[in-house]
Amino acid sequence: MRCPRCHMEDSKVLESRPSTGHDQVRRRRQCQSCLHRFTTYEKVEDYVAHVQKQSGDVEPYHHSKALRSIHVACQKRPITLTEMEDLLHDVEQSFAQSGERCISSRSLGRAIMEKLRRRDAIAYIRFASVYMDFKDPAEFARILTSLRESPLSSAAEPQQGEVPLSSLPPASHIDF
Repeated sequence: MRCPRCHMEDSKVLESRPSTGHDQVRRRRQCQSCLHRFTTYEKVEDYVAHVQKQSGDVEPYHHSKALRSIHVACQKRPITLTEMEDLLHDVEQSFAQSGERCISSRSLGRAIMEKLRRRDAIAYIRFASVYMDFKDPAEFARILTSLRESPLSSAAEPQQGEVPLSSLPPASHIDF
């Protein structure tokens, strides 16, 4: 660690202890050159992702924007805010574990849709209607028809009233 006074890189740790909230470590250091004492804080690097839009633009991922999209889809549904946050946390964790730093908006939307599909058919359709950016009522009608005709069995397959992801048209729009 570089000394703030003489800028030498050799310092000695005198004391370490957890900081407020226990998400950081506070370290008292002493420069080996000028003997100046100073404090540093160390914390685990947060997973920071970027989203690549359909246009090709890349911008920072915003948890709040993704949660707002889920919240809109889940309005007046029996899904608590905690369940929505857990759903989004699961999606974020899967991307963090993959190590990807730049996620396509399409991949992010599909992952959220998959989680919603397993949780609530109506929220799933609401999210899909925005995510898929239907251009005419016929596209939406096809999805509703496939809902009625889709076979149902296990939890891994669509539940009653859900559209299988494979039957959806390619994604074109959603803002995260």
